Amino acid sequence: MSKVFRTGRVIEFSDTDAAGIVHFARYMAFMETAEHQFLHSLGTDVMFEHGGNRIGLPRVSASCDYKRPLFYKDKIEIQVRVLRIGTKSVKYGFRFTRGEEETAAGSIVCACCLINPDEPMRSIELPDFFKELIGPYLHDDAAP
Repeated sequence: MSKVFRTGRVIEFSDTDAAGIVHFARYMAFMETAEHQFLHSLGTDVMFEHGGNRIGLPRVSASCDYKRPLFYKDKIEIQVRVLRIGTKSVKYGFRFTRGEEETAAGSIVCACCLINPDEPMRSIELPDFFKELIGPYLHDDAAP
């Protein structure tokens, strides 16, 4: 069975808009923070040294479907799954819940790139060690 990384968050006042609900753009920041926490839990990051090179995972796609509004002081859980491990990219799925209620679901696709100083950025294959770290979180279904 595939693993799921879980993290919690309390909605802050600065996350909300004039209507008192979480602003749609904040979900992108929530997903990125959850991704960072996920990778840190595995002992890696979105930027790392490998084989004498600096490697980064810039985003090439992000989406979020909103199902229920969230409000100031709501306690939520964000689940992170790996939806696809490609040759040069990884797709993460995110599920937002308040208690048992799903409030949103999103995804981020990151490309693996060399980001060495004084060199143009270019895509490369995901290192084997990275694929091995995230592999246990790979889910067969396409739904986040």
